[in-house]
Amino acid sequence: MKKIILTASLLILFGLMGLVPAISAQAPTSSELIKYAKQYDSRIITYSGEIIGEVLRQGEFVWLNINDGENALGVWVDAGLVKEVFLAGSYKTRGDRIEITGVFNRACAQHGGELDIHAQSLRKIGSGRIVKEKLNVDKINLSFILLGALLLVWILTLFKHK
Repeated sequence: MKKIILTASLLILFGLMGLVPAISAQAPTSSELIKYAKQYDSRIITYSGEIIGEVLRQGEFVWLNINDGENALGVWVDAGLVKEVFLAGSYKTRGDRIEITGVFNRACAQHGGELDIHAQSLRKIGSGRIVKEKLNVDKINLSFILLGALLLVWILTLFKHK
């Protein structure tokens, strides 16, 4: 009985000290997955974020890059799961937000030793949208002022040489 209490106490102490990653009901962030990759290796995890970059089709599968706001992780998904996902984030768009559940691989043998997630399920949790750029009037005005100053200097140098 004393051994059980001692072991439990040590686990709690190490957990509080941050030496052992806390496994909670909350899905891990990309930073946690990267930092504690060895502990999460081959485990089923849930990860969510925005699809960014290109959606790359490879036969019956698709590569997605999912950014949770901290880092982007590669996700290998059966193409059949991606039917409703259609917008990836870029400079002009915000990508669809998805939640995937799948196997986390610290060094995937199938994909050249890369860190990735092999999705078993995918759920769209938010739609992407086109981002309308607003013209910055102050920058436009400053550009015209600088152009005018440049033309004035150029004209003054022409008169100076005559």
